[in-house]
Amino acid sequence: MEDVLITEYTGTRRDEISRFYQYGSGGVRVLDARKTTKRLYLFDPSTDIMTERDPRRQEKILRRFVFDRYGMLEETFAFGQSPRTFRYENGGRQIVVREGGDYGAVGKIFTFENNGISETAWGRNGSIERVYQFDAKGDAIAIRAGGWYGEVERTIVFAGMGASLFLEPEAFLQFLMFTEWSAKDQDEEINERVAKIRAGETAAPKKSPYAFTGERHIPGDAGAAGGHEQVPQREVRTSRGGPADTGIDFIPDGDAPAVEDSHKQRILSRQSQDISYQERRDSEEGGGLSRGRSAEIPLEERFESSHREPEKLSKGRSAEIPLDERFESAQKEREKLSKGRSAEIPYSERRGDGDR
Repeated sequence: MEDVLITEYTGTRRDEISRFYQYGSGGVRVLDARKTTKRLYLFDPSTDIMTERDPRRQEKILRRFVFDRYGMLEETFAFGQSPRTFRYENGGRQIVVREGGDYGAVGKIFTFENNGISETAWGRNGSIERVYQFDAKGDAIAIRAGGWYGEVERTIVFAGMGASLFLEPEAFLQFLMFTEWSAKDQDEEINERVAKIRAGETAAPKKSPYAFTGERHIPGDAGAAGGHEQVPQREVRTSRGGPADTGIDFIPDGDAPAVEDSHKQRILSRQSQDISYQERRDSEEGGGLSRGRSAEIPLEERFESSHREPEKLSKGRSAEIPLDERFESAQKEREKLSKGRSAEIPYSERRGDGDR
């Protein structure tokens, strides 16, 4: 079996490549973007064991992964790292990860669903941390943060082998181990990016699909595209005495002189600085701005209502009712309440049922 080269991108397939995985029958080599071996995993099918080796000293074992019918046990040989167990549950539809061994606390749960695998953090009642979404074509796995519609953290593209191979629990555990990013790997990537920025090796900015894509001309160039004669432009200088480049895409026909349409109306396609204030204000007939109809109303008529004395408010009809009549009901004595019919029943008759 020939080795298959698996490509990992930092985001989608349009982003830069972060890693390569050389996958074969004997194991997996993890390569960086320059195809330098960073990690090495060897398979031992006879014992169902996968080992992580030191790339420089392949006889040195860094970690060992033991597979059985219940899941996988990770054994680490580095100081300060606790082992993990990955156990199948719910008929193999879930993988429960425990920190520190079989009796450790549940750290994560991987759930196999129709279109991928979800990773739940902090136990069974936690929230989805990321998902492994398998492409419909079966040639890629998109790792999204936060859920099925979250941002794509990584995309792993398989050339020469199907991604659906890793939908099986045991194969997915292998995939999870050799594609896992450790804290050391993340620190190395950050340091490498910082070094590139300091060296001035920043990536070229992405172009907007809606930007002007024609040939760019500096104002004042002769012989622009299309054979149109250029209108003389004012001189533009940079702060350091460089070429006269404004950084703006210049479209030659934008400063053409004014023309007339079929109705003999002027179409102003000139620069605004060439249009005088009087020309903007006056209409084509030269009559200027017309006065509004409100100007015909005399000032006295406008402000007549403000000089009138305010009308006195009339008393309401309730003011004609005398106070004695208003509060007559409050001064009357309240009627005494009559006794209810239940008061006529003797007490002994009421207690008759209890004495029997």
